Amino acid sequence: QVQLVESGGGLVQPGGSLRLSCAASGSIFRILTMGWYRQAPGKQRELVATITSSGNTAYADSVKGRFTISRDNAKNTGYLQMNSLKPEDTAVYYCTLGWSTTPQTHWGQGTQVTVSS
Repeated sequence: QVQLVESGGGLVQPGGSLRLSCAASGSIFRILTMGWYRQAPGKQRELVATITSSGNTAYADSVKGRFTISRDNAKNTGYLQMNSLKPEDTAVYYCTLGWSTTPQTHWGQGTQVTVSS
């Protein structure tokens, strides 16, 4: 069973930055696609970004140009760099791993990101 642990969430002012991390147990991390989802209160879950095992990335239009997904397979760790944050980015962010382009096989516990002045 793969375990995912997110960290790096918190409170930030609009225009600020945060870097989320996702530490995975097991070397299977390096062969799976990693994703970041988010869910705000009263809203549907949204796929924010994905990165394949070979490093190909994809982003939701709402974050394109502001967020960057990356991974370090040697450390079994993934990242989501979030810049120019907006109040509408406020949500619980979840790290995921899976085989498909919308990876949902394994989920982390989530980390809260709040963008507010």
